[in-house]
Formats: sequence, C-alpha cells, structure tokens
Amino acid sequence: MSTLVTPRTLSGFRDYLPSLMLAREEVLRRAREVYRAYGFTPIDTPACESLDVLLGKGGDESDKLVYRVKSARGEGDAEMGLRFDLTVPFARFSAQYINELGTPFKRYAMGPVWRGERPGKGRYREFWQCDFDTIGTTSNAADTETALVINDLFEKIGFDKFEIRVNNRMVLNGFLSAMNLTNQAVAVLRVLDKLPKIGRDSVFDELMQIEGVGTNGAASVLAIATLSNYETDNTAMLDEVLVRTSQWSSTDQSKLLVETGVSRLRELLAVAKAAGVPDGRIKIDLSIARGLDYYTGTIYETFLTDLPGIGSVCSGGRYDNLASKYTKQVLPGVGASLGLDRLIAAMEELKHPLITGQSTPAQVLVVNFDATRLGDYQRAARALRAAGVNVEVYPDAKKVGAQLGYAEKRGFKLAVIAGPAEFEQGVWKVKNLAKREETAVPDANLVAAVRAAL
Repeated sequence: MSTLVTPRTLSGFRDYLPSLMLAREEVLRRAREVYRAYGFTPIDTPACESLDVLLGKGGDESDKLVYRVKSARGEGDAEMGLRFDLTVPFARFSAQYINELGTPFKRYAMGPVWRGERPGKGRYREFWQCDFDTIGTTSNAADTETALVINDLFEKIGFDKFEIRVNNRMVLNGFLSAMNLTNQAVAVLRVLDKLPKIGRDSVFDELMQIEGVGTNGAASVLAIATLSNYETDNTAMLDEVLVRTSQWSSTDQSKLLVETGVSRLRELLAVAKAAGVPDGRIKIDLSIARGLDYYTGTIYETFLTDLPGIGSVCSGGRYDNLASKYTKQVLPGVGASLGLDRLIAAMEELKHPLITGQSTPAQVLVVNFDATRLGDYQRAARALRAAGVNVEVYPDAKKVGAQLGYAEKRGFKLAVIAGPAEFEQGVWKVKNLAKREETAVPDANLVAAVRAAL
C-alpha cells in the first residue's frame, strides 16, 4: 500500500478558495476595464523565456531571483527561466514585433510571475501582475497618463484612501553625478530603495559599505532622499531641490539632469490637477528609487494610506533603454504594474467591500424539491440565465432545509422553490435568503420577479 502524500502548499505560494478568488477575478475585471478605457490593448507572452532574455536587465539582485527551468528529458538547446516580471518580456516582444505594431504602442497584460525571494507579508514567490505600458515615445504626456491610470484604477477597485508617490530618476542621478557617484549609482539606488523597509540607519550603514561612497556620500544621499515630507507642498519641495542645485555650473550635466527631472514632475502634477485628480493624491517622494536597474525617468509607487506597511501595491516607471538588448531601434517606454496578490492580501486585512465571503458566482439556487421535476427546474434555470441571472440547480433531491442551508453558507441571494403544490398552482416561491421572506409568483412572471428581487 502506497504512503499518502500530505497535502500542503509550498512556502511562498498561495491557494485561493472561492470567496477570495471571486474578489480576485473582480479586481482583474475592473483593471481590464480601466486599461481598455485608456486604449491599452491586450497581449500575452509565455511564462518561460530564454535566460539571455531575462538576465542582465533587472540587475544582479533580480538575476538571483530568476527560477531556472530544465526539461525532464533534457530537450531543447536554450536555457530557460520563468519570467520575474511582465516588463522584460514586453521589451523582448516589442523588439520582435514593433514593425508590425507601430508606435506608440499601448498594451496591457495580466499573468503570473515568479521570484525566488524570501516570502513575507503580502509577498509571494508566485504572484500575478497586471501591467500597462506605452512604448515608442519619450513624451511626458505618457508619464502623466500613467499616473492618471493608476488613480482611476484604484478608484475603480473601490479605494479612496491611497497615495501615488512619484519621483524621477533624473533627479537622483543628477545629484549622484554631482557627488561623483555616477559609477556607484546602480548600487546606491538599490540600497536607497530599501529605505521604507529597513529604515534610515540601516540604509546609511549599507551605503557606507559601497566602495567610494563613504560617510559624507551616504549622508548627502540620505539628505536628498529624505527631503520629502509628506505634509510639505509638492511645489515647495521641488523648489527646494532647485535651490540645492543653484550653485552648480549652468553647463553642468548634473544640473541639467536635475532640472529636467524636476520639470517633468512639475508638468505631471499640473496636468493631473487639471484632469481632476484629487489634491494630495499624488505626492513627490524623493526617496523612491525603484530597485530595478532599467528605470530612467519618472517612477511611481502606490500606497494604501490605511495600510502603508504592506508596501507599494502598484509600481512602475519610465525605461528608455530596456529594449536595447534586443534591437538597435530605440524603443523608450513607461508603465506600471498592479501587484494583484499583495493587493488582495491588503483587501483582506482592510475588510474591503469586495471581500464579501460569498463563495459562488451564482445569485439564485433552484431547490431540487422533487427529482421527477428536474426538467422543470432546469427549464426555469435556463430562462433565468438567458435573462442574465447566474443560477445553480441543486443536484440532489434532499430536504429543503438542507438545500437552503447550503445556499446561505455560500452566499446565494435568492432561492427558487416549487413542489407538487406549486406545480399544481403554476407558481414558484421566490425566497429572499437574507430577509427570510418568500413570495409566490406565477410561472410566467418568474424571470421578472427574480430580476426585481435582485
């Protein structure tokens, strides 16, 4: 006799029971609706890519997180890996098909990605991303639209307490250049990205460990990064950035970088305000660096103000050189990604209205009172489905009380019941399960009555 395998879920992975899966699918539906409203079109790419496509784009740390894939039979010549995000595969996709697609090209994609990292609160090794990107333009209008999409996305999902924090890599890179830390920029920004996770003192210690930074360099980097005060006016903060660069040479490339980054941020704020984004929704945060190496301009992170500790739930930025690994054609892009699983974890904790506890998509249960009338039950169910109502017919002719208990536990709103007496009278009983009230309606009026009750 074989030994039973203990059923278990791997660390860093998650099963979704029906009640959460229904909420998850609803978030996906709403995200898709927002993306389409802005003209983003759907694409998809394979879960596996060649390792030479994946490696070297997100940085050394990201390369360490890539899951390598091997065929059990050792087939195939290419070394493969599971995608760690949807942006790098999109860069490969764009380089491959851009002549057919044309520019600018706006796409969205939704699917699982995998990272071999330490699991944590809202952090998994397998998780879904819901990306949207515009590629083939350097226009700041695309950067601004990215912020507008993020705003509309979270409003559509049902949030009103969230912040879109933005920065621009040009500002950070300009200051690093002025400090003669250009060669250390990748390492510095990767450490700076840890600021909300490990705190100022730990970031200071890690910065000093980077060759060439030293105590003064670490202090200067943190002085700029922590200039952000979330109660400070965005405009005043950007003015202060320019004050700190005012003594630099007017021809200094460092100064030009900072001024360009500040200008793009100012325009983003102005357009968002004119477009009707609520005051205070978008905030400049000079500590945002984004850990991936491929970002070059505006960067975004989105936080739920009632649960900031769970981290950013929608992040992204501008990447002007990402496709250069695959093509000589210049394909600048900008976009962001909704972290679906982290968001669902936050919604659970916040008891978001979409987390209803309902474990069925059906609204109505047709009670199987008499097995000999199964055809009538299915006829009624099909008539309701044709009218847009989700209906389940109970499979067994059990006691009515047991069937109603089943319906209440799973979150059905109505039960439709008919036994010998009802069939003789040509009526159905429509029972509101929450109110525990029922009404008899003629067979011909069943659909109208159910739709009215819903």
